Order: sequence, then structure tokens, then C-alpha cells
Amino acid sequence: MKKEYLKLDKVEGALIELSDVHGVKYGEVVEVENNLGEKVLGRVIKIYKNRVVIQIFGTTLGMSINNTKVSFKGKPFEIPLSKDILGRVFNGVGIPIDGGGDIYSDKFYNVNGRPINPVSREYPRDYIQTGISSIDALTTLIRGQKLPIFSGAGLPHNELAAQIVRQAKIKSHGNESSNFSIVFAAIGVKRDEAFYFTEEFRKAGVQDRLIMYLNYADDPIMERIIAPKCALTAAEYLAFEENQHVLVIMTDITSYCEALREISSLREEVPSRKGYPGYLYSDLASLYERAGMTKDAEGSVTLIPILTMPNDDITHPIPDLTGYITEGQIVLSRDLYQKGIYPPIDVLPSLSRLMKDGIGEGFTRGDHPDVANQLFSAYSKVQDIRALAQIVGEDDLSDKDKKYLEFGNAFEERFLTQDLYDSRDMLDTLNISWELLRILPKDELDRLSPELIEKYMPGD
Repeated sequence: MKKEYLKLDKVEGALIELSDVHGVKYGEVVEVENNLGEKVLGRVIKIYKNRVVIQIFGTTLGMSINNTKVSFKGKPFEIPLSKDILGRVFNGVGIPIDGGGDIYSDKFYNVNGRPINPVSREYPRDYIQTGISSIDALTTLIRGQKLPIFSGAGLPHNELAAQIVRQAKIKSHGNESSNFSIVFAAIGVKRDEAFYFTEEFRKAGVQDRLIMYLNYADDPIMERIIAPKCALTAAEYLAFEENQHVLVIMTDITSYCEALREISSLREEVPSRKGYPGYLYSDLASLYERAGMTKDAEGSVTLIPILTMPNDDITHPIPDLTGYITEGQIVLSRDLYQKGIYPPIDVLPSLSRLMKDGIGEGFTRGDHPDVANQLFSAYSKVQDIRALAQIVGEDDLSDKDKKYLEFGNAFEERFLTQDLYDSRDMLDTLNISWELLRILPKDELDRLSPELIEKYMPGD
């Protein structure tokens, strides 16, 4: 039964508070109508005895504590979903904004998601080819994984996100899967950034397998909290009811966390590190853990959250907590970017913890694990030798060290550097890797078996 109230106790920012309320539930949807007849939605975010706090998805400007009608709907925040959502663009609360009309469905889905029973989870297998060598070879994205990208202000994470959307392919035992779709959520982005994304996807012709959720920087702060949940709800629907393999890309998680901090401050909660709420870890986990595979469904949800590290500080609470929840990270380097390298992926602090289970014979190629280990090892030595060269000078280095410097420069120029519209097949990436390893003396290839060296470097 719908309950209606006509008097508020307080209006503060995007929050309203009222008392003498009974029988409401946490997360319940609320419709608020001011004395001009304008309606906005909200949801219950705090209940204390007979007092409730409601966050509004919109503006509270001009809202009076008197003659404001508050109607409790008796249900959580839900969005209608069907296969018609493919190719559509929605705002942060799941309302279509592309002029294509409403989504009509007899099913509405709770944006808080459907918890996956840990017992029913399937271990992630198979890889997703992004067409980007530094990701595919060294931090391979596995279907069902959550692999964040750690970036910084001014770095080209938007370009990288758009490139992954354009080029991504699901590979199952070497074959490309056709039941593949992408959910893209832009959280707190500027309008020129949103225009860039929509134009890139339109020119690439990927709209028929893409769903976009756009939350602009000037949209109400509460929409920023709901946008990633709407995107993940759509992904769960496609994966677990339509048997699609879904890749979810969300940018920028930092904007989402800043919104959490602002709301926490309005609620007068005790702050934790750098003013963020103490429940930041569990809140991020409630998003990230919605990725995965289950034994009773053919589909899967793979998640790439993108976050900008304030002051490039990887120990900041947002990347720090994200790293605890997710299965690795891809780190963008400002030094590489300033050298003109795109994408500026720093392979040494980057890793994919599930990579070993989705590469090798039957997945990519038998030499992939050993080649990846050798590239990591060699490039790591390059950093040490570059530091030594700054002290003693490059001319005084040994011939072997000079070979490593040659390898390092070639690795950055031919392997890391890649055109924005250049999609490399996994086999092409591995072949480039072998060409680079030929620069080094054979006795330095200590991560490769003699059989592999003989097979891929005959006569060298």
C-alpha cells in the first residue's frame, strides 16, 4: 500500500528528512512532488526509529518543507529491461535519452543486483582480445574477470576505453564468439567527453552490440550513484537471461567515489581516510563483485572499471581499495605518455591475476606464458640498466647492457606504441614479441625453453 506524507522536517542539499514514518524499507523508491506539481524520484538511504532520510535524484531547489508530497512506493529502484536495450543510450537512472522512445517490458529489475552464490560461481576461462598488445600479451583480460585501469588526470584513458569498445572480441578456444555485447557507463563526464564517446562508437559501427549509460558532470549528484548500478543490472540481464558475454566498461570510478563522499558528508557520517566514508570498500565491492560467471548460465559479465588516481597516487583510498577487490590492474604511466607512447601502459606494475588460466595451448598459443614471462623479465632489467647508465654513462656499459637498452627502446617503440585505430591479433602480438627477443643474446633468454627458442628463433 502506497504511503503519502505532506510535511518535511529538513531539506539539505540533495537530502530530505521527515519523521513519524512507519512501515518503510531501506532502499525503497520515493516520489516527491513539490507545490508546483513537479515530481522527482528518490530513495530511502537511512532509517532511524520513525525518521527517514531520502536522497533525491534531481534538484531540491525551491522545495518547501510544507506542501511537499512524499509518496513511498513500497519497492526498490527498478528499471525495465529487454533485448531492445541494445543500441540504446540512457541517462544515469536508466531513462532513454537518444530519442528512441521508452523501453517496454513486463519485467523490472532491481538495480542493486542479484547476489551470486559463491558456490555457483564458475572459474573464469577464455580471454577477451582487446587488440592492444600490452594488454593481450602481458595483462590478458579473462572472461568473467574484473580488471581495473588505473589512470591519472590528463592521461588518455578515454581514448583507451573507446579503443577497447571498438576492438574487443571474445575468444573461446581460439574461436570468436558472436553472442558478445558491451555496456558502457560514463560517470560524471563532461559533455565534450560524452560526445567523443558517442561519435567514436557511431563511426566504428558498434551500436548494435552496445548499451550506453551517460551521467554528465552537471547532472544531480545522486544520479552518479545509480548510473553504475543501472549499467551492471543491464549487464546481468543480458548475461544471465539472454546468455550474452558482456563486457562492462565504467569511467570514472573516482567520480562515483567523490559522490559517495559528498553524500556521506551531507549525512554527517564520521569520515575515514581522506574524508571518504568508512564503507567505501564494501560499496565498491558491491559493484565489482557483480562481475563473474555462474555454472547455471552460459553468459558472463566482465568488468573494466577505470579510475583516475588523484595526484597519480596509487596508495590513494580509491585505487588502494580497488586493488584489494579486483584481480589485478592495468596502470597508465605519465612518464611513458610524456615520451609520446600510446597507450602509455606501464607493464611492470600491471598484472592480471587470472591471466595464467586463460592463455597458452588451446586458448592463445602454447608459447604465450613463457614469452610473457621473458618480456617482463627483460624489460625489468632494462629499467635497472637505464638507471645505471645515468650514473656511469651509456658508453661505459657492457655490450650485453647495451643490447638490453636496444631491446627496451624497441619494446616501447614497436610493442607498447600502437595507433589508436590499430587492432592487433593475438598471434601478431606474439610474433612481434619474438622479433624483439631476437635482439637479446640467447643466453639471456632464461625464461624460454630450448625447444621454444629453436622453434621460433631458428638459425639465430
